[in-house]
Amino acid sequence: MELYKSWVSKAYDKNGQSVKKVWDKYIPSEQKIYETIIKNKITRIEGSPKDLAEKYDVSLDYICGFIDGVNEAASNPIKIEELAEDQELNLEFSLEALYKKMVEFKADHLYNLPEWDDVISPEERKKLYDEQKRSRTVIKAPSPTRNDPCPCGSGKKYKKCCGIQ
Repeated sequence: MELYKSWVSKAYDKNGQSVKKVWDKYIPSEQKIYETIIKNKITRIEGSPKDLAEKYDVSLDYICGFIDGVNEAASNPIKIEELAEDQELNLEFSLEALYKKMVEFKADHLYNLPEWDDVISPEERKKLYDEQKRSRTVIKAPSPTRNDPCPCGSGKKYKKCCGIQ
């Protein structure tokens, strides 16, 4: 079974719901890896999943979950579904992009790590946080009222053009 499929089959049930038992063990392991990355200002993940699992003392499934997260912030993402345990990786990312992805995925256990204090100032983190939240907000333009110009550009009033009932 491919690495990613193995990870997904353990982390999620048949209905796509998270398996709490798996995530309760995975999250502390993931957090430890991110603490190391942030503290050491690492912006490139290199090596095979097998080597990375050994380096960070986690299972191949857990390292696949981690790689999936970092891949989202990478400037050169891989096809995670095709990930093999001996595949050499060279994922580059900025710590700012990584922070914004953590915010996007609501991983407050990661974007609130104290290690961020030495990497990105609190003011900059607030700015990145707000940027990410705004980027996911859909702002709907107000509908024209009867006497407004028609948005189609005809020059007619809305009630005499596209607003005819």
